Amino acid sequence: MSVLGASGDLAKKKTLPALFALYRQGFLPRDVKIVGYARTKMDKAEFDKRATSYIKGTDDKEIANAVESFKQLLTYVSGDYEDGAAFDNLNKHLEEIESKYQSKERNRIFYLALPPTVFIPVSKNLKEHCYNAKSGVNRIIIEKPFGKDLESARELLSSVRQYWTEDETFRIDHYLGKEMVKNLLVLRFANVAMGAAWDKNSISNVQITFKEQFGTEGRGGYFDEFGIIRDILQNHLLQVLSILTMERPVSFAAEDIRDEKVKVLRAIPPIERQDTLLGQYVAANGKPGYLDDDTVPPNSVCPTFAATTLFIHNPRWEGVPFILKAGKALNESKVEVRIQFKDVTQGIFKDIARNELVIRIQPSEAVYLKLNAKTPGLHTRAIPTEMDLTYKRRFLEANIPEAYEALILDALRGDHSNFVRNDELDVAWKIFTPILHWIDGQNGPRPRPVQYPYGSRGPKELDAFIEKYGYRRNADAYFWPVTNMAAL
Repeated sequence: MSVLGASGDLAKKKTLPALFALYRQGFLPRDVKIVGYARTKMDKAEFDKRATSYIKGTDDKEIANAVESFKQLLTYVSGDYEDGAAFDNLNKHLEEIESKYQSKERNRIFYLALPPTVFIPVSKNLKEHCYNAKSGVNRIIIEKPFGKDLESARELLSSVRQYWTEDETFRIDHYLGKEMVKNLLVLRFANVAMGAAWDKNSISNVQITFKEQFGTEGRGGYFDEFGIIRDILQNHLLQVLSILTMERPVSFAAEDIRDEKVKVLRAIPPIERQDTLLGQYVAANGKPGYLDDDTVPPNSVCPTFAATTLFIHNPRWEGVPFILKAGKALNESKVEVRIQFKDVTQGIFKDIARNELVIRIQPSEAVYLKLNAKTPGLHTRAIPTEMDLTYKRRFLEANIPEAYEALILDALRGDHSNFVRNDELDVAWKIFTPILHWIDGQNGPRPRPVQYPYGSRGPKELDAFIEKYGYRRNADAYFWPVTNMAAL
C-alpha cells in the first residue's frame, strides 16, 4: 500500500495510525508493505518517527512493541507529484518489494492523502508509471474535497476517470465509516417499530447537527477558500441524511445501497436562499474572532456557521424539513441527528412534550428516545423521560474503530458500500452549488453572515430559524438523565 502525501498532517494523524490499528488487530494482508511518498526528502528513521508520532498509548509496553514491528513494514520514497520519472522510481521500489512476495498476486493500493490541486497529475502518473496490469488489483483512494462546485467536481471526476475506472476508485467521506452512521441501516431496517414511524405521517422535522468548540486556529486561509458548507454540509451531513432517508435496499451489496442513496438525493431540489442562515464567530470569552486569525483575508464574509433546510419530494418525506447545521467555535463539540415527531392528538393531554429520537454520532455514541411517562406516585402526571442506549454503558469493553480504520479495511476488501459513487457526488453538488455561488458572490453581492460570540450556541437568530420549520423546544420540561422527584 502506498500513501501519497505521507509527510502531511492527514497521513500522520489519520491514515498511518489507522493502518497501525489494522495491523495490530491482524487485518492487514500477509507480506503487506506501506510505502510513503511525498516531496519532502527524509530517511527511513525520520519517516518512521513521523509515521508513528500520532499513535496513542505507546506508554503501554505491548503497544510500544507493536509500533516497533509496524515500523518494519514502512519504507519511504521522495519525489515530485508531477514528474513521471519520480513515479518510475516509486514503481521500481514497489517491484523490488513485490519480488520478495511468496504468492504471484501483486495488489497495489494508492491512498491520496493530498490536496485536490494535485489529484489529477497524481492519478495520471500512478496509472502511467505505477499501475500493475499483470496480476492482482490496483485501487486508488481519494480524499475530499471533490471539487468546489458542480462544474469543478465534474471536471475532477472526468479527469480521474480517464485513468481509473469507477470500480478501482474509492472516494472517502470518513463519516460513512463512523460507527453510528453505519448503525443507521440496522436501526432503520432491522426494527419494525422504527420503520412504522419513519415518514411524514409521524415525523415533524429532522435536524442533523455538527458542532465544534474550536475555531480555525491558524488554518483560516485554507478554510476561507472552502467555508463551512463545503467543509461539512455538502459531504458529511448530506451523507448522513441520505442514509437516514433512503428506501430499503434490495441487499447490503454496495451498488444496492448506493442506488437508493442516489435516488433519494435526486428528489432534493437545490437549496433556496430563504432556507439558509449564515454566521461568523467574533471574539468572546477571551478567544479571538474569525477575522482575528492572521491567515484569514481582512473583512472576509466566509461563513463559519451555516444552517440550511432541505426538502425531499417523494411520497415518504414530502413536506418534512431537514435542517442541516454546522458551526465552528461553538459551546460544545458533537455530531447528532435529532428526529422530532409530531404532537399527540390533543384532548386528554395539554402541552405535552414531543417524542424525539436522538442519534449521537460523536462523542459518546448513543441512541435515545425521548418519550412521556407517568410520574411515580398517586398523581397522574406525564413527564418527559428517555429510553437510553449509550454505547459505553451497554457494550462493555467494546472497541469502536476509528472511521478511517473501517474505510481502509473496506478498500482493502474491495467493498464500495461506504464510499461515494460518481453519480452520488454529482447530485450532491447540484443541491448545494446555487447557494454556494450566491455565497461566493457569483450572482451579485456576497451575503454578510450574522455574528455570534465564540463559545455560544450559534447565532441568536438560530432559534427562530428552526422554529419556523416546526421545531418545538421542550427544554424547560426535560430532566436528563436523572429526575429528582423531590424537586418537582
